[in-house]
Amino acid sequence: MPVSREKEKALSARMLNLGVAENDLEESFIRSSGPGGQKVNKSSSCVYLIHIPTGLTVKCQRERSQTLNRYLARRLLLDKIEFMQKGFIAEKRDKIEKIRRQKRKRTKRAKEKILTAKHKQTEKKVLRGRVIIDD
Repeated sequence: MPVSREKEKALSARMLNLGVAENDLEESFIRSSGPGGQKVNKSSSCVYLIHIPTGLTVKCQRERSQTLNRYLARRLLLDKIEFMQKGFIAEKRDKIEKIRRQKRKRTKRAKEKILTAKHKQTEKKVLRGRVIIDD
């Protein structure tokens, strides 16, 4: 299963953003280890990437396909480079920020709004009760 064109374009755009050129990468293929049997022992599907300017290395053998491992290795290498340059990975920061917003204490106004909505709902339910006829 090859990588889609959209994902390739996104990866190249990210490489351009971080200032990583294809010439800066040294790529070699090694035989994978682990489960896979005869297929793994015969083919070199493990990708070993070296970013020459920074000296960062990545080894990827997650999938049985060499093309998919090439894509994944580049993505991992870009994560490492982004972490080095910016000190964080944008996706990770977004997740942390989302959790922080969820755990944030509600404002007084928000609490009052919720309580008034609850009171209105209870008034509606009271009106739904049994009808009592006084004689």
